[in-house]
Amino acid sequence: MKKEDTVKLISSDGFEFIVDKEAAMVSQTIRNMLTSPGSFAERQHGEVTFPEISTTILEKICQYFYWHLEFASGKDREFPIEPELTLELMMAANYLHT
Repeated sequence: MKKEDTVKLISSDGFEFIVDKEAAMVSQTIRNMLTSPGSFAERQHGEVTFPEISTTILEKICQYFYWHLEFASGKDREFPIEPELTLELMMAANYLHT
């Protein structure tokens, strides 16, 4: 897979997730960061840092991106969410417009 086909998402803890660009584009916020005209650092480097999103939450969000693509293609399976992550996950999902 080519570097331009992936995006690096970086959590507040500095953990890096390399995801398919198509999956990351599930988030309207990430889509805007990577496709807006101009010379934004996110677009130039293909990476987005989230200083307010922990590694645990960003990992779950990345899992959701791939689940969303599968669901959109007709695969109907449950997306499990641990109760202790619910509040933080909802706040991050709201920010990311997912």
